Amino acid sequence: MIRLTIPSIEQDDLTAVEETLAGGYLVQGARVRAFEACLAGLLASRHVIVVSNGTAALHLALLALNARPGDLVVTTAYSWVSTANVVELCGAQPVFVDIRPDTFNMNPEALRLSLARLTSNAEDIKRVKAVLPIHAFGQMADMPEILEAASAFGIPVVEDAACALGATLNARQAGTWGAMGTFSLHPRKAVTTGEGGLIATDDDMLAWKLRVLRNHGQDPDSKTPDFVMPGFNYRMTEFQAALGITQIGKLPRILEARKQAASRYDQLLAGTKVLSPAVSEGSAPVHQSYVCLLPPEAAPRRAEIIARLRGKGIETAIGTWHIPLTSYYRKRYGYRPGDFPVTDEVFARSLTLPMFESLTDEQQAFVVESLMAEVV
Repeated sequence: MIRLTIPSIEQDDLTAVEETLAGGYLVQGARVRAFEACLAGLLASRHVIVVSNGTAALHLALLALNARPGDLVVTTAYSWVSTANVVELCGAQPVFVDIRPDTFNMNPEALRLSLARLTSNAEDIKRVKAVLPIHAFGQMADMPEILEAASAFGIPVVEDAACALGATLNARQAGTWGAMGTFSLHPRKAVTTGEGGLIATDDDMLAWKLRVLRNHGQDPDSKTPDFVMPGFNYRMTEFQAALGITQIGKLPRILEARKQAASRYDQLLAGTKVLSPAVSEGSAPVHQSYVCLLPPEAAPRRAEIIARLRGKGIETAIGTWHIPLTSYYRKRYGYRPGDFPVTDEVFARSLTLPMFESLTDEQQAFVVESLMAEVV
């Protein structure tokens, strides 16, 4: 089976985890601090707070901005459901925005229109606690335009950079443009700690609050244990951090391999009816996933295509989710097809092809040859 993804786990990763387990100190100690320092150096960020997973990172970021019942968070319609779920878990309401058809990221003009609608009611705009764009499949959203739109109303931006550790736009790292950036270290990401996540910020007060919230509400600066607010157990283990440190050392190599693999897919798909993903000017994506678009006439058969490719030993999947049309959000807020027309089309046509560091030219050729046999 040509898997959808395979983590780049090597002997140094296994040794680091084994040594940590043998040491007996397993939760949020020296290795977690070292991993945070390593990540802060990579991102050139003043603070990095590592947590148990990417969803926890998003949840804490919104709580640090005091998102609460009755508040609004403006986010993308096309993402993994965690992006919207954390808004609901704060008691707030997601306000969805359509995407661009080329990058699959939040459309800044749609964001401006959404914020303009909210300004028609002075109370509504006061309820907006954040704008929450994602960097779809490891390519950064148009952060200059998104920041300009949000800053016009004094709304902080939180980047859901779950897929984008190491991605840049105009040579600036993902997750460092807004008030906070959150990342995932799930096995489908370029580097992994199994589960794991992190928040990057340059704001000292936000960083303090994030550290309090991840560890039962305990003040990290108090000389004696003191609990200053209700908090969660969103801590990262020491063996996750040990794995993370060795994984980060491989990141440049992994990103280069994924870049080359994406380029090979582009070449193999050139001139076909399958549309390769676009890369914006000035963008250096991570290529966390290679998500192409099936021709419109093949889209209704996507589930069949995925099943037939699996029968040939190739694992593929949809891109990600049209969140407003999932059962919960559709029933709760009454969304219908046509409310987000670009997301409608991209969701219906998207297909994720295998992408990992050790993917060979021969495997990619077989994937594309097999795909083309299904879409003609």
